[in-house]
Amino acid sequence: MAGYYDIVLGLIPVALLGITAALTVVGVSLTTAVPISALFAVALMGHAMFVNAPGSTVEEASSPRPPINTE
Repeated sequence: MAGYYDIVLGLIPVALLGITAALTVVGVSLTTAVPISALFAVALMGHAMFVNAPGSTVEEASSPRPPINTE
């Protein structure tokens, strides 16, 4: 099953190629369409890195209980 980050990795080239193609068909020049689509790809990466960051949350890291599997 594909997770959030797998979907983000798949959407990066889709954003670059798809939005560039769509903007080119609409009439935007290629030299303008590529940077616009790159902004969408960077926004996807920024969301994946900073808004929905991987790893543990602050609540889990500061829990006073010891881990379950310690002996």
